[in-house]
Amino acid sequence: MIQHRGPISGVAAHKDTFVATAGYDNQVILWRADDKTPLARATHDHLANQVVFSPDGRHLLTSSSDYTARLWSVPDLKLLAVFSDHDDDVEMAVFHPTEPLVATASRDHRVRVYGFDGRLRHVFAGHTADVISVAWSHPGPGGSEAELVSSSDDGTIRRWSPATGGPVGEIDLGGVETDTVALAADGTTYAGNDEGQIIVIDEHGTHLHPAHEAGIKRLVLQSANGLLVSLSYDRTMRVWDTADGLRPIASAALPSEVWPRSCAFLGDSTLVFATFGSSYATYRIDQESWDLQGVEPTGGVNAVIQRGGATLAIGDAGILREDGQERTRLGSLCNFLVQVGERVLTGGQMGVLFDALTGEALHQHRSPLNCGAAFTREGRPHVVIGAYTGEGLVFSLDDDGKLVFERTLPLHANAVKDVAVFDDVIFSVCADTGAAWFSTADFTETARLDAAHDRIANGCAALGPGCFASISRDLRLRIWTGTSARTLTTPHDHSVKCVAASSDGRLIATAAYNGLVAVYDRDSDRWPVVVRPTTAGISCLHFDADRRRWLAGSYDGSVYEIPVATG
Repeated sequence: MIQHRGPISGVAAHKDTFVATAGYDNQVILWRADDKTPLARATHDHLANQVVFSPDGRHLLTSSSDYTARLWSVPDLKLLAVFSDHDDDVEMAVFHPTEPLVATASRDHRVRVYGFDGRLRHVFAGHTADVISVAWSHPGPGGSEAELVSSSDDGTIRRWSPATGGPVGEIDLGGVETDTVALAADGTTYAGNDEGQIIVIDEHGTHLHPAHEAGIKRLVLQSANGLLVSLSYDRTMRVWDTADGLRPIASAALPSEVWPRSCAFLGDSTLVFATFGSSYATYRIDQESWDLQGVEPTGGVNAVIQRGGATLAIGDAGILREDGQERTRLGSLCNFLVQVGERVLTGGQMGVLFDALTGEALHQHRSPLNCGAAFTREGRPHVVIGAYTGEGLVFSLDDDGKLVFERTLPLHANAVKDVAVFDDVIFSVCADTGAAWFSTADFTETARLDAAHDRIANGCAALGPGCFASISRDLRLRIWTGTSARTLTTPHDHSVKCVAASSDGRLIATAAYNGLVAVYDRDSDRWPVVVRPTTAGISCLHFDADRRRWLAGSYDGSVYEIPVATG
């Protein structure tokens, strides 16, 4: 049966006829819209990020973390062209409104333009960070050439001219990351930033509209009726009428199955959404109703730990499994597992902190929860939880084992990607490349580096007193002593997703989105283990001290055992 086996990160629709989805299982699926029947399937070599139909519905364009965008025919999904000049993930690809051209946005900081024949026409360089979104302007009434507008993690929006092959202009948004742009036919640009604001750029200037309580991940504009949809990690969807400014006309909380990363108009009053399940979700704006038919749980693993001789794993479906058997259903995608005293805590997209063993909801935060690390303070178990909006939430356990909220730490201004604790030091890394150090004694900030990594930092681990490891999309392993780092080249050629250390801090395991696991031995200064147990991404690592092995959780739903080699 054709269905997704991992989260759906991209969704598109053509009129009310077809829906297409792109997933973290590398799959691209074309669906018949009236009954959700899958019609055809194609694959990338890595995560498929986004998908879009050509204006006439005859072609499909996909973007992937395999460093390519690909052109397919509809409805058979025959591969027509591969656009492969990128040096990093392709986050988005879009069709020219009238000509056989496509534009791509890549994490290699560039925007590119290709012909349908696969030939590279233009490379636009100028962004200083990952380019996340790109859109074509509409050709002018006098037949003027369409331009490109791109947004980047560098906090700017830039315009490019394929006619001249160069830049047209730049708008500085104050360094605030802006993940998404949408262009109206009259030239108005809409952008959504990490502070939950919709930025409107028109002939009258730049205007900021507060819209959400957390970052906006996607804007979708339907030019025909002037409706703009905004999706946010505050777990809401809002619809705006753009006819006269921005007037809210609808709002809805997102079901736990929906991923606020992508949506599309299916006809005039229906939206289709990316999900963490096997198929897409739909929402009827006029009826204010969701349809989750066919959205079944998928098995992707996001966190794994060893507890009392048993292996606990959790992931996209929010199902805690103990030695492979279902134990608890949380009802929300979960990103981490951390043992605090006798409790095991987890949380994820809904911003709810759960007791993973019982399913009890313990705390509600305003944004998704990404990571956690346990420590002891004044003889009492504590934990710090890292959030998408940059906070570190500190809890303790009282004498009865009840979780008590202590305080919020301002770890970062952007998403906390991981956190580690050793003795009296909290170490955290951030999506904006930064790192921070806090004291567990009085919870004060002791140090901060705003550019601790060259690219997004994805993970960290404790090694010993004052010593931590971190990994990044820059493919480097950093070993920190205080605020000084020794930077090592890893065997990875794709973004390094996670890191874990042995109990004595000697061995450091790293794993990537393409399934490669590499272990560094600090004593011998070499990498004695380099293996690829799966072609799917490795999402998490854990050192099992009792059995001297690494546990590697994967997006394919498996937990792989990696032997320890001491060299």
